[in-house]
This record gives sequence, structure tokens and C-alpha cells, in this order.
Amino acid sequence: MKRLFASFAILALLALPGFAQQPAAAPPQPSTHHAVKTPPPPSADAIWADLMEGNKRFMAGKPKARQLVSLRASLASSQHPNVIVLACSDSRVAPELVFDKSLGELFVVRSAGNIADAIGVGSIEYAVEHLGSSVLVVMGHTKCGAVTAACSGEKMPSASLQTIVDKINPAVAIAAKSAKGNELIEDAIVQNVHRSAQDVLASSEILQHFVADGKLKVIEAEYQLDSGAVVRLDKAQR
Repeated sequence: MKRLFASFAILALLALPGFAQQPAAAPPQPSTHHAVKTPPPPSADAIWADLMEGNKRFMAGKPKARQLVSLRASLASSQHPNVIVLACSDSRVAPELVFDKSLGELFVVRSAGNIADAIGVGSIEYAVEHLGSSVLVVMGHTKCGAVTAACSGEKMPSASLQTIVDKINPAVAIAAKSAKGNELIEDAIVQNVHRSAQDVLASSEILQHFVADGKLKVIEAEYQLDSGAVVRLDKAQR
């Protein structure tokens, strides 16, 4: 009798709506999809070597041929430049040409004397934090007019021009300890590159954080107007 009641109970459960239609849970199947591995970004040394290859092409007058129309279209929705260049506004110093680069490859910030105010620093922060740029090249150049003006010791005709000179004066003071005349100008140009790189980092906790984490490398360089060569400075100083 107990077995009979048990059988009736089972039949009653099977008769409940939806009970009998529930399929057995299928065993989990192994995934056939593999996570796509994002290639690591190039190292700072590799990025610099690539810039130097471009500079060699520029010096030789043999720039790469580029399909600018299709390149422009491919970059319309986003940009991911590896390199930021803080350079002088001098019309003879065009980073895209000097390094033989094209659209989307360099994030360029320019001002007389390759110095950065708050707007310039903010622009660099944007490139590092939002665009993923991992190398900052601070590039001065020979015969820089802004540094020459600072070396003259003369008062500038406007407050805005004086602001530029005042920013460069500490580099001139350092160079003046060991150089005079034309040597003073060249030494001050090099010192100004060094101080400009220091000032950019000193005024930005964001950039300091990225440098400390190894996600940003600062490279100091000087462009030679006569030869077209870019010479790295920071390896000799540090």
C-alpha cells in the first residue's frame, strides 16, 4: 500500500504544469573562444629607435610614401599616438617632418623656447592619461631665438614675451657659470631642454605617477638646424 501511495505521489508531481517539460541540465561545454591577447606597447627604446629611423629618412630627403586619404579616414574615430613632442614653435622645427611621421603618430605641443605653461602641461597629461602615449620627447634646437633673447639680458618689449624669457632665465644662469658668448647660447639651449623636462614633471602629479610606474619615459633631445639631425641629450646627462 505504501508503494502504491508513493507511485501516486510521483504521478501527481509529473502532472503539474511544466514539471515534466523541464529538461535535464546540460553539462557545461568547454569554451571554444580564446581571449584575444593585446600585444604589449613598444618599449621606450624601440619608440626612440623608430624616431631615429624617421630622422635618418628626413636627413636623406627620402620620406615614406603614405596614403593620406585612407589614413585620415582610419583615424577619424580615434587616435593613439605613442609619442608626445614638446618642441619650439620655430618654423624650421616641425616634429612630424623631422621624424618623418604622419597623421596620428605624434601628439605635438609647441611654444617658443620649448617650454610648457599650465595649458601645455595639461595637454601632455591628456595624451598620457587618455590617449596612452608613453614617451615624451622634449626637443630644443640650435640657434633658438627665445634662448638667445634670454641670454641677451635685455628687457622684453611686452609682458608676454618677458614671461617666456623669465621661464628660460634659470637655464641661462646655469650655463653662464661655465660658458660665455656663443657658447653660452648653445649651453643655455641644452640646459633649457633639461629644465623644461624637469619643470613639466614637477608641475604634474599625473605625469610623476606615470613615470614612477614605468608607463612614461621622458627623453631630452636637440634638433640641429644645419644638418637636420636630432641628438639625444638625456643619456649623456643621466
